[in-house]
Amino acid sequence: MIQWQKSTYSGGAAGNECVELARGEGELLLRESDDPARILAFTLTGLAALLESVQTAGRVRR
Repeated sequence: MIQWQKSTYSGGAAGNECVELARGEGELLLRESDDPARILAFTLTGLAALLESVQTAGRVRR
């Protein structure tokens, strides 16, 4: 069974959807808590590239 973790920043109240993270076999799994059936699987390298891309996009928009 997959053990999903939700950020402590999301709070516990209804309507506080957030990204959840779990460890799979050789990969990290991400899902949106309001759509738990849609799961994205990343290698560590792939997740690092995604996060770098998001950070870069955030800097460009400012």
